[in-house]
Amino acid sequence: MRHNKSGRKLNRNSSHRSAMFKNMARAVMTYETIRTTEAKAKELRGVVDGLITLALKNDLPARRQAFKVLGNHQLVKRLFDEVGPRFTGGAGGYTRIVKLSQPRVGDSAPMVIFELTKLAEKAAAEPAAKAEEKAAE
Repeated sequence: MRHNKSGRKLNRNSSHRSAMFKNMARAVMTYETIRTTEAKAKELRGVVDGLITLALKNDLPARRQAFKVLGNHQLVKRLFDEVGPRFTGGAGGYTRIVKLSQPRVGDSAPMVIFELTKLAEKAAAEPAAKAEEKAAE
């Protein structure tokens, strides 16, 4: 029985799985969008959302925890200085999974685009729109 054993195995052992998610998280922090399978993307959400939550704390222990996953000081700096501030004031919803119409050629695996959302643009537009409505009244 698999009681309290969360997460997909993805036909990999635990060290391969953790290395794969670290590599994918590095790619997301570098390019902000990647193309992968649906199952991998759904599991990757937890890793990337956790990193962004650490970036919102913005203290030294959080930077050290992020370095454990990313393994690169430049990526940690980018996470805390560029990516993290975009999501201040938001409660979750940092990533988006968009399904692609065509499956992968070799094995017909359902493919998706995994990307970071542009939460700051929407959050910045909302107060401006409310201010305009109050000024119009």
